[in-house]
Amino acid sequence: MHSPKLIAVVGLGYVGLPLAVALARHFPVLGYDLDARRVEELKRAYDRTNEVDEAALETTAARFSAAAGDLAAADVYIVTVPTPVDERNLPDLGAVRAASAAIGRHLKKGDTVVLESTVYPGVTEEVCGPELERASGLVSGRDFFLGYSPERINPGDRQHTLERVTKVVAGQTHETAALLKRVYGAVTDGNVFVARDIRTAEAAKVIENAQRDINIAFINEIAQIFNKMGISVHDVLDAARTKWNFLPFVPGLVGGHCIGVDPYYLAYKAQQFGHNPEVILAGRRINDGMGDYIAGQIDGALGKPSSILVLGLTFKENIPDLRNSKVVDIVAGLEARGHTVAVHDAFADAEEARAEYGIALAGDLAKLGAFDALVGAVMHAPYAALTVADFARLVRPGGLIADVKGMWRRATLPENRKRWSI
Repeated sequence: MHSPKLIAVVGLGYVGLPLAVALARHFPVLGYDLDARRVEELKRAYDRTNEVDEAALETTAARFSAAAGDLAAADVYIVTVPTPVDERNLPDLGAVRAASAAIGRHLKKGDTVVLESTVYPGVTEEVCGPELERASGLVSGRDFFLGYSPERINPGDRQHTLERVTKVVAGQTHETAALLKRVYGAVTDGNVFVARDIRTAEAAKVIENAQRDINIAFINEIAQIFNKMGISVHDVLDAARTKWNFLPFVPGLVGGHCIGVDPYYLAYKAQQFGHNPEVILAGRRINDGMGDYIAGQIDGALGKPSSILVLGLTFKENIPDLRNSKVVDIVAGLEARGHTVAVHDAFADAEEARAEYGIALAGDLAKLGAFDALVGAVMHAPYAALTVADFARLVRPGGLIADVKGMWRRATLPENRKRWSI
């Protein structure tokens, strides 16, 4: 079996960049992205996503480019572009189509194109394949070959890295699957599972995220039930986790690029086959409504229009990733109820927050205060470490400290401050 002459990783975001750097330890690699600013930053060994550190970028053998012509030298293409949903929660495959068209213009006989983006079953062969054929004039399965290998890394997770997870691969032919097993196996020390076919691999990935979404939805619903009963859901979970097979999910916001999006891909395809995915969509309704539910609870606890500081905007703790953040739903819900809201985030890029959500992030936290309410929306390490003195400075006497993540359950609060927790 031949070794790839050049692997082109198309899309250098949270998934593509770590993949390009990892593959470059074993193969010649080109990292391509449309964002020229992003490419120049990487050439200066700066990764704004914080997924790859400066030392790794300084020493990587990967080459980075925003010039589409550089793709022509590759014989293996790996597509790692976003797959969001639109305003109707329908799959938005615009980036996948655009990447396929860009690759197709440089595709040659014998080349291999692999999709890593999370999609519904059929996208690789029914969407990417035809786009590649149109742009190249070649025939899928005869002149070039398709593969699928779903990404499984978790932004900010230093334990379950690309090198340490099982990589699922599938190919249009046995030879393609064997090639992908070899390529990804070089990174994962052979920890590769070859799926029966491409549609099976696509389906496996989309249900991984849908399953988590449904489990979190259950916990979010019981949190709402126990809140009405005056029972702490966190205390309940502490007790329930003592059983060996209890699943340790926690309540909260479900955002990000996968869990809050991918169930809609599966639901879309299910409906095309005439099946109404009741459980999947019920879970989505609960999780999509959590931001406004929390805003309503805080509003009820305050009882009047108030000044509120929300801590955290990213979709997850200790990372700068703002994609599909559901904290914005809390902000919007509070503002709609007449409150004045300021937002601080210890990790997010202020320019991106303004461009993406129209939110101007507050400056130095040490210089802020005092507000009628403080909302802990994201469990960034600096927020979890707030002291009694910090709470006293940030929240006026008689004010509310709202703990969305349960990070201040055991914190000592100043006198004459109210506490609310999900």
